Amino acid sequence: MKVIEPHIHMIARTTQDYERMARMHTVACCEPSFWAGYDRTSALAFHDYFTHLTTFEPRRAAQYLIEHYCWICLNPKEAENRELAREVLSFIPEFLDKANVLGIGEIGLNKNTRNEMNVFERQVEMALERRQLIWIHTPHLNDKLKGTRMMLDYLKGHGGVEPERVCFDHCEEHTIPMLRDAGFWTAMTIYPVTKNSAQRVVDAIERFGLDHQLVDASGDWGPSDPGTLHDALFEMRRRGHTEEHVETVFYNNPCYFLGQSPHFKPQPTRLKEAAWNTVAEERK
Repeated sequence: MKVIEPHIHMIARTTQDYERMARMHTVACCEPSFWAGYDRTSALAFHDYFTHLTTFEPRRAAQYLIEHYCWICLNPKEAENRELAREVLSFIPEFLDKANVLGIGEIGLNKNTRNEMNVFERQVEMALERRQLIWIHTPHLNDKLKGTRMMLDYLKGHGGVEPERVCFDHCEEHTIPMLRDAGFWTAMTIYPVTKNSAQRVVDAIERFGLDHQLVDASGDWGPSDPGTLHDALFEMRRRGHTEEHVETVFYNNPCYFLGQSPHFKPQPTRLKEAAWNTVAEERK
């Protein structure tokens, strides 16, 4: 079975991670723009970073027969610097037509401040103007519920946002229902300390269903492992889920969401409606 990693920061990973992912049947990975572990010293550092994501990283992944895609944005952690934000936002459009770019992301909130929200709103508008997909970072731990509600309320009240083209990441049990009820995609991240375990992710899948759900490993500079995505895949199999259900979560669902970008090449093995209707019937 083929696997797609919807969110992983390969700039922080070794080439051996690509080799491991390939051996675990990963055929594509998607890399949102994120914090470098420190606040960047200038806007040009972002320009170099975006250049890396759209030139070098796809070539590195291709050595292991993995298609590398990315998202471009100013991340919420560095949105407090208004002058830096202004400069970075000015040159983001020049990267959005690159062959491996899926859209704007991972935009969102970190501490739920006014400056973060302002940069979030400006990048939403940038995505809508260019009909780009949107990938959203929800805050960590105690700030998650408030920040998710702030962004959800803004998007619902906007009037021009298509929920089917937006995914909220790092979701948990207390944020998934309101996002799904509003028609947005949700993604759950397997990550030590601040996010989910593989078992907790599968618990949520069983509770909320497979439709509009993605799972990712996020792997970055902190304690993390691309293999945790496959831990969740194995956990679904261990609990007796059918191969069709497993394939829906770890391959077809990413194809359904990401395939709305003309740049994304992998194709699902089943039509979306057929896969989700089958699952819904089996849950009755």
